[in-house]
Amino acid sequence: MEYFCEGSADTVIEKARASALLDSMLDRMGDLKRVILLPPDFTRLHSWAGELTVMLYEKLRDRAHVEVMPAIGTHFPMTDEELDEMFPGIPHTAFQPHDWRGGLKRLGEVPAEFVRKITDGKLDFPVYCEIARKLVEEKWDRIVSVGQLVPHEVIGIANQNKNVFVGTGGADTINKTHYIGAVCNMETIMGRAESPVRDVFNYMAEHFASDLPIAYVLTVRAKDASGKLVTRGLYAGDDNACFRRGATLCQEVNLDLLDRPLKKTVVYLDPGEFKSTWLGNKAIYRTRMAMADGGDLIVLAPGVREFGEDPTIDKLLRKYGYRGAPRTLELVAENEDLANNLSAAAHLIHGSSEGRFNITYCPGKLTREEIEGAGFRYGDLDEMLKRYNPAALKDGFNRLPDGEEIFYVSNPALGLWALKEQFGG
Repeated sequence: MEYFCEGSADTVIEKARASALLDSMLDRMGDLKRVILLPPDFTRLHSWAGELTVMLYEKLRDRAHVEVMPAIGTHFPMTDEELDEMFPGIPHTAFQPHDWRGGLKRLGEVPAEFVRKITDGKLDFPVYCEIARKLVEEKWDRIVSVGQLVPHEVIGIANQNKNVFVGTGGADTINKTHYIGAVCNMETIMGRAESPVRDVFNYMAEHFASDLPIAYVLTVRAKDASGKLVTRGLYAGDDNACFRRGATLCQEVNLDLLDRPLKKTVVYLDPGEFKSTWLGNKAIYRTRMAMADGGDLIVLAPGVREFGEDPTIDKLLRKYGYRGAPRTLELVAENEDLANNLSAAAHLIHGSSEGRFNITYCPGKLTREEIEGAGFRYGDLDEMLKRYNPAALKDGFNRLPDGEEIFYVSNPALGLWALKEQFGG
């Protein structure tokens, strides 16, 4: 059932309209006594999911028991300061943690035969469907997943049931679906509504979670002509229809399709949002399809202080580095620690240029030795900020005083940069 679907490439949905749409959804849901909200974490601060979660909490708190579980996946738990910034007014006592290595309930197993089929024989393993035990073992009238539809390197377009099966999922699901996406060639997946990973999550939803009262509230966000981030679309429902409608608009407003490859790209990573290469490598994922062979990608990363958002994964990323798909696949075959953490292996593939272009990382809190040890070139942040001052640049093509042309991206999490020919012209 679709509760609402509203949006277009020039629509701007303000808070008052969003509130009215949420009211209409809650009225159609009937009597609600126990509700749990599943918003994204601080890494999706710009998704508008925080604002929507606050609205839902305020509408429900006087008539229902309401809890909030940020869908952190493998990310760091949110700090009190992050909770206050993203969900102002919701008491900390309402938030429940998600433990992706424990605290899980296994619902079933996606068979190896299915995985073999959707990967064209590249992989042959089952995928366990595990989600937070709280969602399954406690009685909920509604589980409301709130999030943003945006191009994504693993699944094509993020959110909808991914927010449940990864955001509140377990290690086996997260590891194997990330690996499926990497092995099946992310450049044929990014920006597409259909993908092998989406097939896995749809299988889980149909076979293992159909009895759970899950509903989805999805945003589509984009910058307006002045550069302000606005909400272009809002979609809600308890099946795939709201995702399909929203994904079409996401493709229209979040794909920046170019006529020619980019020779030099500079990407800025906001220090409040990007503290690890695990997240910061969106600078690579989201621009690599547009990069010219032999080109240069410069990543300005003042807040990056580590590689992984989990101690085990951080250690693996440092140990093996971003060496490209062929070498990473060899390392998985040769090393048990990496084979047991396939999401780390997938991330190593995603974060490589595959030797096509140069990546210069300019971190605020990692050393030259750490950056070069992981397979990147190192750039001095202060020097690079003087030459490529974010305050003086606009998104898109820029001509510097000395005549150098660069392409600037102020936040790689907001879109996907590719060539028109890669999406049928």
